[in-house]
Amino acid sequence: MKIDNFDLDDFVTRALEEDLGTGGDVTGNSTIDADARFAAVMDTREAISVAGIEIAAAFFRRLDPDVEIDLLVKDGDRVPAGTDLMRLKGNARAMLAAERPALNTLQILSGIATMATKFADAVEGTGATMLDTRKTIPGMRAVSKYASRMGGASNHRMRLDDGLLIKDNHIAVNGSDIARTVARAKAADHGLEVQVEVDRIDQIGPALAAGADRLLLDNMPPSVLREAVALVAGRVPLEASGGVNLDTVRAIAETGVDYISTSKITHGAPAVDIGLDYAMAE
Repeated sequence: MKIDNFDLDDFVTRALEEDLGTGGDVTGNSTIDADARFAAVMDTREAISVAGIEIAAAFFRRLDPDVEIDLLVKDGDRVPAGTDLMRLKGNARAMLAAERPALNTLQILSGIATMATKFADAVEGTGATMLDTRKTIPGMRAVSKYASRMGGASNHRMRLDDGLLIKDNHIAVNGSDIARTVARAKAADHGLEVQVEVDRIDQIGPALAAGADRLLLDNMPPSVLREAVALVAGRVPLEASGGVNLDTVRAIAETGVDYISTSKITHGAPAVDIGLDYAMAE
């Protein structure tokens, strides 16, 4: 597992501090002997695409360095309901203390991956690529985008400094002049392609004439998207956004756009149902 701009040790530390507080797991410490041990199986109760399995394991390893963990799946795997994901044996107190942050992480990230898979499957064969967006929980950008990739989507820009996207408010500040806004972006010479958001067909010509390298077609119905695709005629890549969901995405993809972006991969993905069941006493 390699996630750029993600510090696993720091993530685990912060999550455990949040959950354990200053007093630790008072329930586990009060009811379970310090040397008690048991085994457990983590499994999924629904069909999922896996993301974050090694991160989940890191919580158990942090609280019990001697824990025995057998990872039965890897990130990116698609598995049916009832699949065992992980088996582990270790200190009982440690396992109970690590259980919730480990499950929370795996449930959320696998939820994103599973949603990405649904969108990727929905456009299969059209030539369109699904993209996620920057609409992520603050502080969770790197892992959310990683989970999106594990599910079969591609990442749009990770940060404001790695992609130049001119949106409606940038144009509005420049007197609603697309050509002037694009020209300023090109003159800045950041070495990045200049993408421009347009929501009307009549904005396409000025954007291209000013040197736009890519267009984001915002909230256009399929009929208008097809018109835009014909007008651009392959001169620059086209991305569609707005009104994208699992019911509409196939029709959008079939218009001939190159990319489709949606926040629903990250913002709209529900956590999946994964549990940790104690298998036996040692």
